[in-house]
Amino acid sequence: MAIKDIVIYPEGAEVLRAHSKPVGHITPRAKDVVEDLKETLAAHPEGIGLAAPQIGVTIRVVAVRLHGGDRDSAPGPPMVLINPEILEARERRRDFDGCLSLPGLYGETTRPHYLRVTGVDESGSSFDEVFQGFDAVVVHHELDHLDGVLFIDRAAGLEDLYHVRVKEDGRAVRVPLSRPRRDNDRERKSLRFSVEA
Repeated sequence: MAIKDIVIYPEGAEVLRAHSKPVGHITPRAKDVVEDLKETLAAHPEGIGLAAPQIGVTIRVVAVRLHGGDRDSAPGPPMVLINPEILEARERRRDFDGCLSLPGLYGETTRPHYLRVTGVDESGSSFDEVFQGFDAVVVHHELDHLDGVLFIDRAAGLEDLYHVRVKEDGRAVRVPLSRPRRDNDRERKSLRFSVEA
């Protein structure tokens, strides 16, 4: 097993936009993918979740590092969800979102803060688990990857996407993905959008 490269969007759009196939049996290959996910996630401490498509494998497996519902606490060890299915989703509200496949881009999306999920764990045992708070947001984000959905698809508009820059004094500030700028053609007086790097 190995630390894998993270598939980056848009270069890796083909795999990131694919619908992942269910895992039929937990074969040695599936176990290798599980270990690769865990090792790759551990190598990216800024990340709290990773789906198999993000390492180039389109099967229904994710690994998440949860906070016990409190995002201010340190995340726990990776929890693997194989063939996860959402049985119940509620308490939708806006929250932070980001993705290792879209490095440096963050946003506000609307996701459930209560999620009931069934599936199989890495040992092959069935589970029926409830995730709440930010943990539900993390799990929902990773399950989206299995259906080719990225967090940018859940943003209501460009105004919900941003970069974070650290100022000279060490403060982190949000920098909007785009900002309106007046067109040079004075007669048209239209707004044009430019992407901030």
